[in-house]
Amino acid sequence: MGISVKLKDKIKLFSQSEKDRLVRMGWEDRTTFDAIEEQFGLTQNDFIRFMRTELPRKDYDRWRKRANQQGHLKHLEKRGFTTTRFKCSRQSGDGITKGWK
Repeated sequence: MGISVKLKDKIKLFSQSEKDRLVRMGWEDRTTFDAIEEQFGLTQNDFIRFMRTELPRKDYDRWRKRANQQGHLKHLEKRGFTTTRFKCSRQSGDGITKGWK
C-alpha cells in the first residue's frame, strides 16, 4: 500500500512542528481520529499512511499494534466516555504548575 501523490502534497504543506504534533496526537489515547481529521484534514487511512512515512518501521509497527489493541480509544463512537482537556492535578486554573521544582 503506497501513498498517493495527493496525500504527499498535503503532507508537504505541514510544517515540521505540525508533523511532530500529529505524531504526538497519534500516540495519545485521548486524541481520536475524528479530532485529527477536524484539525488537519487527514482521514483515518490518510493518517495511518502519514504515520508510516514519519515513523521508523519498528515504531510504526508498535503504534499500529497499540492503536489496534486500544482502538476503542481512537474512535469517538466506540468510546464509553468523553474527555475534556487534560489537566495535571498540580496545575492551577491559570495554567501554572504548583509545587514543581
